[in-house]
Amino acid sequence: MLTEPADDEELVHSRSVDLYQRGHAVFPGGVTRATIDKDPHPIYAARGEGAYLVDVDDARLLDLNNNFTTLLHGHGYDPVMEAVSALLSTGTCFSNPTRHEIALAELLTSRLPSVDRIRFVNTGTEAVMFAIKAARAFTGRSAIARFAGAYHGAYDWAEAGQNGFEADDAGRRKARLAYQGAPSAVASDVLVLDFNDADAVEDALTANADRLAAVLIDPMPSRAGLIAPTQDFIDRLTTVAGRHGILIIADEVLNLRQSFAGASARYGLKPDLLVAGKIIGGGFPIGAVGGRANVMAVFGGDRRSPLVSQGGTFSANPVSMVAGRVAMEAATPEMFDRLEQQGDRLREQLAQVIRKHRAPFSVTGAASLFRLHPKPEPPRSWAAAVQTPGEVATMRSLSRFLRDEGVLLPHDAAACLSSPMTDADLDLMAAAFDKFLANHRFASQEAQL
Repeated sequence: MLTEPADDEELVHSRSVDLYQRGHAVFPGGVTRATIDKDPHPIYAARGEGAYLVDVDDARLLDLNNNFTTLLHGHGYDPVMEAVSALLSTGTCFSNPTRHEIALAELLTSRLPSVDRIRFVNTGTEAVMFAIKAARAFTGRSAIARFAGAYHGAYDWAEAGQNGFEADDAGRRKARLAYQGAPSAVASDVLVLDFNDADAVEDALTANADRLAAVLIDPMPSRAGLIAPTQDFIDRLTTVAGRHGILIIADEVLNLRQSFAGASARYGLKPDLLVAGKIIGGGFPIGAVGGRANVMAVFGGDRRSPLVSQGGTFSANPVSMVAGRVAMEAATPEMFDRLEQQGDRLREQLAQVIRKHRAPFSVTGAASLFRLHPKPEPPRSWAAAVQTPGEVATMRSLSRFLRDEGVLLPHDAAACLSSPMTDADLDLMAAAFDKFLANHRFASQEAQL
């Protein structure tokens, strides 16, 4: 635990406080997304300027959230703004297809090695849902396997197990459902596995092969600690899934930003289906499911009806398609290399600060992503990454402190860099973290005195 001086939140953030009070009159809980940080109230954005967010109280904050890793090029990226502005006068959505969806699809299929064909939807949740449906239709099986702690959106079968598992009467794992009233039958069709446990994964997939349509995997699950997969784990998963005709669905909604070709290519995973979102929309709503041509054929062909019907009023809307194409065209191999170098630099800076203060923190991540953990050793599993109440309080305190130092850091999600960030911006984060550790004493440090 830690102690710190209190400040007058309502005075410093008076306009955000006022807006939060107004929000309570129209939104359950005062906000319209569960992911909004309310500690003790949300910080309302007024505008974005490259790597920075300016709030309604005129505070300018280095944005290490970037709308949950979406904004690869930061806020107000000029090429996207110009392209979208030019498009708006021609129409924003149609029941007809447009050339813009083909252009973005061509770009993505050309750079993602596991994607022969692609379909656009509006969110990552939709993309995961349709990927699961496609796997079921292709295999004729209904169950899926997934890894404890990973986040895959709000589809019932994707949510089950994100908070781990329970033991049934026979001592076997049963996926923990995400909310009260969720159909209990969902849990019986979701097998919960442990990330990087190659032996257990091989045994479980083999034992349940006749009912498993797919394994749903985030190659580096943020919510489960932003832990890299081991090569043995990837190899064994690929081998056993292929042996039993179980499809691999790679959820890269967040981790596509790990390289020019995405996270699966980075770690040697060869999925049958790949789910994308966030960065491919250039700051506008989007999701996509792609994969092998024969698997994607479940969505239909010229002379046959689809096994899985996939629509969506705003799917492939031209605004998201144009913004996504422009943003992804600018996401060159050179840009990814630069972001990776900056990510390596910042993670090492943070590690040096931790060592300097002998503080109970660790840092994980790769490429342009990182997470700070209020734990002396980097977690190696979702169970190890789960925070105690005291650790949650520490991270909330850190986020508040950094906010006052001009840095916006999510307290319970992956932080990320954006292309307009400079080395000076990274130094700002490292210096603010250094100041936090210098001004706070932790229980483990007190025990050493």
